[in-house]
Amino acid sequence: IGGIDSFPLLAVPFFILAGNLMNNAGITNRIYNFALALVGWLKGGLGHVNVVGSVIFAGMSGTAIADAAGLGTVEIKAMKDHGYDLEFAVGVTAASATLGPIIPPSLPFVIYAMMANVSVGALFLAGILPGVLMALLMMVTVAYFAHKHGWGGDIKFDWARVSKSLIELAVVVAW
Repeated sequence: IGGIDSFPLLAVPFFILAGNLMNNAGITNRIYNFALALVGWLKGGLGHVNVVGSVIFAGMSGTAIADAAGLGTVEIKAMKDHGYDLEFAVGVTAASATLGPIIPPSLPFVIYAMMANVSVGALFLAGILPGVLMALLMMVTVAYFAHKHGWGGDIKFDWARVSKSLIELAVVVAW
């Protein structure tokens, strides 16, 4: 009983609950729409959308499984419908889902901090730079494959679309 009577371990079920609630509330679709408006115009746009969407979702759920299950289904279907290779779509989704345990709030960071008796806040702060660097390198990889296969942008850039999708996302997240 003493092993499970820990305040930091309460984060584990709550992160999982948050991921499930976001999936059921339609937040994943709004994250996808915002990421599409933001980077969908780049070469290999939906691959970049996959990575940016995972960064946003990781910042809310803290787990890789919730990211892959929530955004993955939407992203893989969209990439397949737009002519991307299925292997590429699945690979980008799996790789970008690994950002969940790196970008704060991270469930493994909370568990490690509790076990090693270190600061959760310090671990969260330490996860920002590696998470952003991993995301940028994934986007460089997507751009390389997009140039190699001749994939173009999937939409045209429009500030009105970006602001509209950001407002929709912010309203749902704040709600």
